[in-house]
Amino acid sequence: MMAEKNKKLLTLLSLYVAQSIPMSFFTTVVPVIMRQQHYSLEAIGLMQLVKLPWVIKFLWAPFVDRTGSSTSGYKRWIFYAEGFYALTIAIIAFIDPAHHFPVIVVMMVVAVTASATQDIATDAWAILTLHKEERSLGNSMQSTGSFVGAMVGGGVLLIVYNQLGWSWLLLGLALFVLLALIPLYLYKPSAVTRKRPRSKSVSFKDIGGFFRQEKVWPHIAFLAIFQASLTGIMTMIKPLMIDLDYSAGAVGLVAGIFGTGMGVLCAMAAGMIMRKLSRKQAAFLFASLNLLPVLFFLFLHQYGHLMWVMLIGASLLWGTFAMGMVLLFTVAMDQVRHCREGTDFTLQIVIVHMGSLLVAVSSGIIADAFTYTGLFFVSLVLALLNMVVVYWRFQGKNDS
Repeated sequence: MMAEKNKKLLTLLSLYVAQSIPMSFFTTVVPVIMRQQHYSLEAIGLMQLVKLPWVIKFLWAPFVDRTGSSTSGYKRWIFYAEGFYALTIAIIAFIDPAHHFPVIVVMMVVAVTASATQDIATDAWAILTLHKEERSLGNSMQSTGSFVGAMVGGGVLLIVYNQLGWSWLLLGLALFVLLALIPLYLYKPSAVTRKRPRSKSVSFKDIGGFFRQEKVWPHIAFLAIFQASLTGIMTMIKPLMIDLDYSAGAVGLVAGIFGTGMGVLCAMAAGMIMRKLSRKQAAFLFASLNLLPVLFFLFLHQYGHLMWVMLIGASLLWGTFAMGMVLLFTVAMDQVRHCREGTDFTLQIVIVHMGSLLVAVSSGIIADAFTYTGLFFVSLVLALLNMVVVYWRFQGKNDS
């Protein structure tokens, strides 16, 4: 039984890492390459739009749910989407970025769309495959995969790019994406076939149906605000370090390697912690922990010129953020409707990302108008408001 669970978790980790590394490469390393090719900062900023398919993927999630009626059905979707993802990356490898960059951007959007589709199917497959008591560990694999992908795709691959060049690096990425399917191919759980009422089929209308559920708005508020107090600080920590005269290498070490590494460790720890607690207990615990990095930066950011201060701050920031993501993923899995697993989970994670995006955009405006101290004070208010929302969401509940 333990071997079965480990195979399941390894499969999820491989799939989430496979989708995260190329995405991180596209959004962090490619802008560096663009600058080397003398593209404008405006064009480089617009490169972030390649993430758009991940924001709107809920629009085609009902189609994936309708055609993926079992674990084996979602498994086929994962193979098709991942294979197309790898093929598109391989095609990009043969396009010269110096002469055909607009074509590369279009192909990256196609690749990211395939990756987003794989994510819909993977999340639905995980919901059907994981027992409820396993969901926290499964989601720690998701969060861990995202942080590992960010670390490798945004840091290691930049170094490797200088050694291998564009074509060989992209071909290696395509091969890696295909190899990540091996654990899924080898893992063969008993298929879970869901029976739908004949009068009902998953459709675009099911997106609106999610918002018409009883008492769903406290849950939506919980999703949107839980990470808000941390997102603003994470967005501004790199500019803060630059303003404190840290070198670009030091910023990469603190935020890109040390902070992300702490995220990996804390994501794994969160999965184990949540196995011992109810959802309600975990939500209050992690919401309380969110106060630590906020208070740390509020009272100690003036000592940020000391490296040990920034290292502690980064470990608190990325560690609590990672734990919160495991909680959000797990609670979102619990909230899905029968036969609409991919649609509902995708929609909930989009709500999380939209809430974070709003705070991330606002953080620069707040810091510019009221200094970093003002931003940290606003983050404290959001952290306290989050405690209220958690109480609202879990009031009277004893979620196991």
